[in-house]
Amino acid sequence: MVIQGRQLQDIDIEHIRRLIREHPSWHRTRLSKELCALWDWRAANGQVKDIACRTLLRKLHERGLIDLPKSQSHSGSRRKIHFPEVLHRTDPIESPLQSLLPLRFLDIRHDPWSADLYTCLLKRYHYLGYAGPVGENMRYLVLDVQDRPVACLLFGSAAWKCAARDRYIGWDRTTCQRNINFLTNNHRFLILPWVRVACLASFILAKSLKQLGNDWQAYYQRPIYLVETFVNRSRFRGTCYKASNWHFAGSTQGRGRQDRCHCMNVPVKDIYLYPLHRGFRKKLIKS
Repeated sequence: MVIQGRQLQDIDIEHIRRLIREHPSWHRTRLSKELCALWDWRAANGQVKDIACRTLLRKLHERGLIDLPKSQSHSGSRRKIHFPEVLHRTDPIESPLQSLLPLRFLDIRHDPWSADLYTCLLKRYHYLGYAGPVGENMRYLVLDVQDRPVACLLFGSAAWKCAARDRYIGWDRTTCQRNINFLTNNHRFLILPWVRVACLASFILAKSLKQLGNDWQAYYQRPIYLVETFVNRSRFRGTCYKASNWHFAGSTQGRGRQDRCHCMNVPVKDIYLYPLHRGFRKKLIKS
């Protein structure tokens, strides 16, 4: 089986069971870190894939293949995470696009203050909220020429399964599992609610993609060939993606990843794709 992009055989699962038996005092985090070390399971930048490994262990546990120790959480609900509240101006910005240029795309991992502001803005103003990034990601706080924040962008892990996208690429399931890390997903795109500037959204999308490829390569030592996003059609029409030349690939079936009964339990989303490399299909099929 393949979980979190890692192929597992019977001997691997038996190894995990033996670790759990021989080290009953290990909690889930310790078990995950030990497995990462034993497997030398690392991202391209050298960081151990601890979050991916913990997810892998949880999925094996849910399938009844291993018995994990109890979670260290002290309650049945998730621990409440406190996010920073950062004072920020909300004066209307309604001037022509040209007067805001040049825009700056701050990679917030290098600046604690901008990271706190970014988190505050997404959590407060994006309709999906924000619980922090998971896995490989790039986060941008967009500032105008006067250093006023106008937008936030989050790029992270691509969807493991997406039939319309996979048809567009020409992937079979095995190739998708092997090369999924050459894709990224635009998980969040927020134009701040007091910013009302014609063509700003499509302009930001176009500019961000030019920077994204270089930043991802520099930080993770791996290229990105294709960017995807999922637009909730009950809320948005995808106008800014169309205006910045993203390709409409189709729509989801309205089922969540955990749906086992084929019930329409989540909003239908339109799928948009943007290649960052002219020969992206060849790269993604043969990488």
